[in-house]
Amino acid sequence: MTDQFRDLERPSAMRRKDVVLMATVTSFEALPHPSRSELRQFAELFGPLFAASSEEARRQAVAALSQCRTVPTTVAFFIASQPIAVAAPFLASSPCLDDETLIAVARTQGAAHARAIVRRENLSPRVIDALVSLRQDRPAPQAADRTEIAETPASPSAAAAQEAERRWREEELRQRIKTLANHVHRTEDDRLGLRTVSPVQEALLIRFARSRDGGMFATTLADCLSASRWLAERIVLDISGRQLATTLKALGMDKADGVYVLQRFYPHLGEETSGLTRGAMLWNGLDADQCGRRVEAWRRADSHTATRESEFAVQAEEAVAASSETVRPLRSATPLRRRG
Repeated sequence: MTDQFRDLERPSAMRRKDVVLMATVTSFEALPHPSRSELRQFAELFGPLFAASSEEARRQAVAALSQCRTVPTTVAFFIASQPIAVAAPFLASSPCLDDETLIAVARTQGAAHARAIVRRENLSPRVIDALVSLRQDRPAPQAADRTEIAETPASPSAAAAQEAERRWREEELRQRIKTLANHVHRTEDDRLGLRTVSPVQEALLIRFARSRDGGMFATTLADCLSASRWLAERIVLDISGRQLATTLKALGMDKADGVYVLQRFYPHLGEETSGLTRGAMLWNGLDADQCGRRVEAWRRADSHTATRESEFAVQAEEAVAASSETVRPLRSATPLRRRG
């Protein structure tokens, strides 16, 4: 008891380092957009302070950093590779972990880290495939081993392993259900399998809208839709702006850029009502899924029209060729007499 009181009396170096660690993490959290030098300084300070701090301070620091969007890559991988009691919140919720880091941690750190990764809200199909492959690569127990396990009484460690295995299966099933639900209820930034405007095409559309060059804008829009120029011109000629707004939203253009394009071609959409322009109100009133289906219907109709026009052109060319072969100039039946 006396030794415990004396431990409380003297200042602890461990506690001072805990305070320094938390102060460093707090100051780094306060940086909205840290520069490269600030990231490098934090990476140099974090490792020694983390190693010299207590377990509780480590957990608090990792829990705080799990909410930061910008963490140095070396620090993120270092935290993710820590024991699961420390790294679990970081693996489950940190937005700075990319797919490569998650896959590397799951392959090198074991099943506990993989289960923490499974708890993330938005897992990419690549990470899901890697986790499933790791689950399948685990060796299954042989029949004799299963018999021996069934005959021997379960030890506390074996019971804990079985409980962990059951939780793993439940979590895997839950993630599969989430994946299926994400396919049904797709987020706005998920453009997988949808027609999407490229950065170059988007820059060209904004440039031609700024100069109000309708011809080049229609040409670029037709390229974005992989459709005819006639369809693009028909979309632009809608003076209400609804068809162009529907098309741009179906292509996944950013809201600010889309509203800017609309207001450049249709000045009446720049009028403000209750602090919001008519173009923004038009954009907000459109549903992305419905816009995509409507634009695809326009494209199908345009492709059918183009096919029929090409067929008519071929038939016309064949008719002209046939008429040129059948109609010949009239010649006299009497032979020409030679002079001489």
